[in-house]
Amino acid sequence: MNCTSCGSDNLVMDYSSGEEICGRCGLVLQNNILNLGPEWRAFTPQEGDKRARTGLGYSYTLYDKGLSTIFRPDRDANGNRLKDEIRIKMTRLRRFDNRTKFDETAQRNLSSAMAELDRIATQLHIPKNVRERAAFIYRKALKADLLRGRSIDGFVAASLYAACRHLKLPRPLKEITTMSTRTHSEVARTYRLLIRELKLRMPVDGPMKFVPGIASKLNLNTQTEQYAIELLRKAKARRGLTGKDPRGLAAAALYKASIDTNDKRIQKDIAEAAGTTEVTLRNRLRGIESLLHD
Repeated sequence: MNCTSCGSDNLVMDYSSGEEICGRCGLVLQNNILNLGPEWRAFTPQEGDKRARTGLGYSYTLYDKGLSTIFRPDRDANGNRLKDEIRIKMTRLRRFDNRTKFDETAQRNLSSAMAELDRIATQLHIPKNVRERAAFIYRKALKADLLRGRSIDGFVAASLYAACRHLKLPRPLKEITTMSTRTHSEVARTYRLLIRELKLRMPVDGPMKFVPGIASKLNLNTQTEQYAIELLRKAKARRGLTGKDPRGLAAAALYKASIDTNDKRIQKDIAEAAGTTEVTLRNRLRGIESLLHD
């Protein structure tokens, strides 16, 4: 927008008077403009948190999505201490509010599930966006009545694995089930149930995504890691990786790369770091070598 008098684009907003003024000729272009910013200023994050009057953001990882009422039984909105009779009343209201929140089975289910999701995700250092996706998938399963007669913890672990797959975060199922209270077979069965009933479409994990994690566990140098990725790229170009376990392929490529770059590791250590077996590693290694020699 330019000034209607002189054509200048140097426009100044004066929120104290609610006017938009041309910085060149001084013409008032608009008046009665509302200031949509906060009426207070903060110079540190702590000061901003103290003065803000809003709560937590909307989140699927909270059983009530962060929209519940919060009772402070001993302080008012300004932080002043309440009188004794008012404090007793607020404590009673808070107790009644907590009871009504968990009156339904679904609410108790969600509260327990979100606590378990937070526990596993924290131990595995799962980022926030993956946690949100896992909570969303779990809520869809609860709404579809898939949890009737089944384990909450199993569905939490399966939802977290599905979220990792959906957002292309390379985390093997074994790593998640290690932190879960349920067995590997039960979580795998629940994951297949989620995929089938919720019609989730999962991208296929490539073996190259698992190489950095395995190499880090084995303290392999960068040259070995890059060489393994290059081996997998050459094998993929010849269409020889389809239908194979990506962790087994990554382990086989790292084993061959460690030998070729003189950064040797034994098959047992690489297989354990990849979460696979030595037999699988050797089978995938033979497949990669046959593709590269063709």
